[in-house]
Amino acid sequence: MATQEEIDFIRRLPKAELHVHIEGTLEPELMFKLAERNKIEIPYKSVEEVRAAYQFSNLQDFLDIYYAGAGILQKEQGFYDLAAEYFEHAAADGVVDSRIFFDPQTHTDRGISYDAVIQGLVRAAHDAAEKFDITFSYVHSFLRHLTEEAAFESLAMAEPYLDDKDFYRIVGVGLDSSEVGNPPKKFARVIAKAVEMDLEENSIHAAEEGPPKYVRQALKILKPKKADRKSKTLKPIIIDHGNRAMEDPALVASLREDGVVLTVCPLSNLKLRVVTDISKHPIRKMLDAGLKATINSDDPAYFGGYIVDNFVVLLDADEIDLRDCVTLARNSIEASNMGHNRKMHYLDVLQEMEDSLPLRPVAGAGGQAPRLQS
Repeated sequence: MATQEEIDFIRRLPKAELHVHIEGTLEPELMFKLAERNKIEIPYKSVEEVRAAYQFSNLQDFLDIYYAGAGILQKEQGFYDLAAEYFEHAAADGVVDSRIFFDPQTHTDRGISYDAVIQGLVRAAHDAAEKFDITFSYVHSFLRHLTEEAAFESLAMAEPYLDDKDFYRIVGVGLDSSEVGNPPKKFARVIAKAVEMDLEENSIHAAEEGPPKYVRQALKILKPKKADRKSKTLKPIIIDHGNRAMEDPALVASLREDGVVLTVCPLSNLKLRVVTDISKHPIRKMLDAGLKATINSDDPAYFGGYIVDNFVVLLDADEIDLRDCVTLARNSIEASNMGHNRKMHYLDVLQEMEDSLPLRPVAGAGGQAPRLQS
């Protein structure tokens, strides 16, 4: 088990969170508060009943309760409260930059205005930036169980907010929701349209439950065209999850060669039974293969932990050590969209923290990976 000193070390690591769904940060306490404020009846009598309802065994069961919870978000202030609570957790966990997914269709299809959603989320983010010195960006996600035509309609709602990038910071689009049966190629045209609208920091959930070929499709969609490579500053290619890519050695080699970033979510994978035991998680293989893996919380209110908890569960299982934690944090900072000077500062901090660790034992020397003893 991780010692308190090790957990504190992980918490102090400056890290970027590249994969968190803001609707997935809805804690039961806030659900009750918003339901009362908005006079919405919910089928639970206590916070404990809500937590009990958060038991599910696959992605679809999770999505069913996820969308039910999102239904209590009705007004701009509710979205503000939701994001404000997330930033409190993120700051406590050493997050210095957050790339946040939001699902406009979940709300606009219920008659909630796009403006209410984005204004509440962005207002909370700016307040958090001032309070905690966290930088942020938002990713407009499309629900992949819906049609591409619906995604085009949702993208059009975002357009009025794209001119003021310094304020709204909508930097890209993403795909989430039910993966199996909804391959990335289904949304190739709408993602291409987003790129035309200067939304360049796009990513696709792939190979969480779907096959490795979904990653290949995603890479084909996300890789910049040759004409773009000369005229634009290249952003890292991001695949969200990517677990099953490890089943395809040629694909792994391609991910390594192209420096593709994987936004890995261990507790999510465990809760959704993507892995049956944390010892079976592919993070060790990803790191050993030289892939740019990062650690993220995905939907922390539903999956039992925020970003530090995701590091700790891997440390507890001896899947990673503290030097790996530094590497994972470094990968996230390098992949973030922070400004150059800020990024260099945090990379220097990480190097200093790594230098403070005991050396790894020489292979075959019979030692253990670096651990801190309290």
